[in-house]
Amino acid sequence: MKSERRGREADVFRDFARSGSAGADPDLAPVRVPDVLLYNSAVSGNCYKVRLVCAQLGIPYETIEVDVVDRSNRRDLLGDLNPALRVPTVVLDDGRPLAESSAIIWYLAESSQLVPADPYERAQVLQWMFFEQYLLEPTIAVVRFWVAYSGRADEFADQIPAKMQGGYAALDGLERAFDGNDFIVGDRYTLADVALYAYTHVAHEGGFDLSGYPAIEGWLARVAARPGHVPIDA
Repeated sequence: MKSERRGREADVFRDFARSGSAGADPDLAPVRVPDVLLYNSAVSGNCYKVRLVCAQLGIPYETIEVDVVDRSNRRDLLGDLNPALRVPTVVLDDGRPLAESSAIIWYLAESSQLVPADPYERAQVLQWMFFEQYLLEPTIAVVRFWVAYSGRADEFADQIPAKMQGGYAALDGLERAFDGNDFIVGDRYTLADVALYAYTHVAHEGGFDLSGYPAIEGWLARVAARPGHVPIDA
């Protein structure tokens, strides 16, 4: 049953009009360019990471939109593809699925300049991707969802102050880490910047004030100015 479903999804690829790569950054282009079917939410920062990497590397992809509030059809939609039933989930052109934003963007970018060749710098990229998923995403992203997208912000009012405190602690750590550098690892643009940018640049939607973080604000502007950059609402 699973192989039949994946086969059908592989067929879907061939019927889709694929996204172009004209805006890709040629300096980041990977050696291999897979096609991707992305189970996507337009407002999800985790899904945005995948779309941003695809745009900057010129990777053709198509999306199936998934509601982040109404999850009633998740098992039917993603049950054979992702045990956590979350987005982003991708299906490659050979029918193989892959879940979790960090795993997906690492796979897509592994042979590109977004992933350093130096082993220590590669480990640093992973360090900051883990930082984002363990400290930044559970606070800033959660408050943003509660306030701006859940439609039930009042229900979470008593939990928001603690989450805000945790979010500002994550921002404090990120601000200190730049230490005069333009980017977070090796002073060049990497997957770490993609991962951290996704929710940091929309933190204001959850009520976070970034005006006290000049290094972060400068970095956000530099990331947005990169060749091939696309906004979250593109």
